[in-house]
Amino acid sequence: MATTAHTGSPNPESTRRDTTQPDSTHEVPPPAATTKTPTPPLRPGQISRLGIAAVVVTVVLWASAFVGIRAVGPSFSPGSLTLGRLAIAAVILGLVVLPKLLKISNLPKGREWWPILAYGVMWFGGYNVALNAAEHLLDAGTAALLINVNPILVAVMAGVILKEGFPRWLIIGSLVAFGGVAVIAVGSGQRSTADVAGVLLCLLAAALAAVSVIVQKPVLRKFPAALATWFGIMVGAVCCLPFSGQLISELQAAPLPATLGLVYLGIFPTAIAFTTWAYALSLIDAGRLAATTYLVPGTTILISWFVLGEIPTIWGLIGGVICLAGVALTRRRSR
Repeated sequence: MATTAHTGSPNPESTRRDTTQPDSTHEVPPPAATTKTPTPPLRPGQISRLGIAAVVVTVVLWASAFVGIRAVGPSFSPGSLTLGRLAIAAVILGLVVLPKLLKISNLPKGREWWPILAYGVMWFGGYNVALNAAEHLLDAGTAALLINVNPILVAVMAGVILKEGFPRWLIIGSLVAFGGVAVIAVGSGQRSTADVAGVLLCLLAAALAAVSVIVQKPVLRKFPAALATWFGIMVGAVCCLPFSGQLISELQAAPLPATLGLVYLGIFPTAIAFTTWAYALSLIDAGRLAATTYLVPGTTILISWFVLGEIPTIWGLIGGVICLAGVALTRRRSR
């Protein structure tokens, strides 16, 4: 009787194990907490928030460079100013990219150096020297108008060389924005100060920048923005070494505010802004990104207003609004 009663009653331990153990013939779904909703991919032409931030930083800092160059211009000649900016930028950005340089795989090899040497010489070296020299001969409005031939040149070359095509709204928006820059130039006054040498220097700077954008774009597919920028800065600095003696003598004679202005130009419009530009260029078509630089003259006017107390003319404000509208049009997509 005892044995029969013992074998007929269920074992509680056995029951608990059976109820908690899953059926081997059915797959148990993962807990809901571990299921992640994938981030939807960006639509064609859509820019990430980080990319937009990079564009904004670039425009603001490059606009501030015009104010900075105007402030330190009396103390530094075009070549020494360029060398000083690049030397400071090389040190600051070098601290950031040094860990990447320790990896041999991150160094360019063979023919990969050619485009880096090209935009290093043309953009960081030639463009800056030409622009600094032009601003000694031209008023700000004329210089802004001539430099902003650059986005049009970039759009044309990007369409032909980089196969980006010629989107209708990019062309329309670029023309509208260029019209806004023309309005700013017309309202700036002092157009009689423009001479042939200044105009040619400004157009040379615009052409060098445009070609450099096209050359730099493929490099950013292989190397991070900061590293590609630092390589170009180093190349430009080497090209400007003949101005070393001039820079040393001018630093000794320059007042402290001018020296601090040179440091600002080296850190912010050079080391930071050229890096954010390169990062944005790695995400955005060259033609569309170049169109955003139409915002630089209007932003320069606002910075001059707050920093130097230079009250903008009504033409400057109207031109700035037109530039904003033109850049907005470049972001539209043809159906």
